[in-house]
Amino acid sequence: MVKYFLGQSVLRSSWDQVFAAFWQRYPNPYRYVALERAVLPPSLFGDRSVGPGETRHRVRGRASSEPLWPSLGKHVLTEDIVHREVTPDQKLLSRRLLTKTNRMPRWAERLFPANVAHSVYILEDSIVDPQNQTMTTFTWNINHARLMVVEERCVYCVNSDNSGWTEIRREAWVSSSLFGVSRAVQEFGLARFKSNVTKTMKGFEYILAKLQGEAPSKTLVETAKEAKEKAKETALAATEKAKDLASKAASKQQQQRQHFV
Repeated sequence: MVKYFLGQSVLRSSWDQVFAAFWQRYPNPYRYVALERAVLPPSLFGDRSVGPGETRHRVRGRASSEPLWPSLGKHVLTEDIVHREVTPDQKLLSRRLLTKTNRMPRWAERLFPANVAHSVYILEDSIVDPQNQTMTTFTWNINHARLMVVEERCVYCVNSDNSGWTEIRREAWVSSSLFGVSRAVQEFGLARFKSNVTKTMKGFEYILAKLQGEAPSKTLVETAKEAKEKAKETALAATEKAKDLASKAASKQQQQRQHFV
């Protein structure tokens, strides 16, 4: 039995903007990438500094192993473009290898040796059709397949109600061949997938806002931090006010005593 997911999302940005943001999604406060490696044909974007089959390495962000958003952890570790070509009918075909971290539930960790890597390797194939303004992506994990396989298909197209918006149609299939607990694994995988979709959309919106020169919406961590600081300020102000009132009350009592004396 396979768990199936079908969803639809809308980004309030044009297809061209979403297409540009798609390749710049990492890093963002919801998804962090430590290292990106790319194999780029020199004729693709007019880049003559990289020859066919040559690999360009570049580290995004700071030149250290610390994440840009350490409180949110590292989810996307590496991003590798292993193949890219433009077809005769002007479609862009790409294949990327992503390395992600996904913490297993405790009951699943007991089923695997301690030395088994917790990183998940994911292949992503994409087909971009600029003439029809569509982009289709296929992703699936290539390790831990015995535990669970998550396959996803996304179609990015112009929204039918607003040509300035982009619609994302998302399908996913979650399966497991683990005897005896496959249903529990599939339920867990589907729940985690839905949670990751929410983070993916938030990350998309964050990057789109930055690319368009807008102030990105605050992350949950930033909002919580501001609320905590505001609460501290309010508590401090209340303490100072209480001290002031207590001081005035003590002064008034002292004056009354002196008056009776």
